[in-house]
Amino acid sequence: MLSFNSGSSITELIDLVRAYAKQETIGELRGTGRWLAWGAIGGLSILLGLLFTLVGVLRLLQSTAFEGSSALSWAPYFIVLALTIALVVFSQSRIRKPFLHNDGKRV
Repeated sequence: MLSFNSGSSITELIDLVRAYAKQETIGELRGTGRWLAWGAIGGLSILLGLLFTLVGVLRLLQSTAFEGSSALSWAPYFIVLALTIALVVFSQSRIRKPFLHNDGKRV
């Protein structure tokens, strides 16, 4: 059983609990914020790169293989749509559970 002799012991206990809570929450939130920021930057970079690549493939198909063919003018769009769907399916298959801590332990 805990017994406190004075009010200063309770104040010290409250200060200790407060300092511990700040240490365990604020530090972790800063690390998580950095992790999320770098993930968002990386995701946007990949998104822009793939967008430019897919538009480039569309323009390449329109200017070479299907140039002058009005009957098949829809084909480059269909090919790029199929390529986009394939990339989305591949990306979804590669997503794993993210870990915030890099201590090597998997739960």
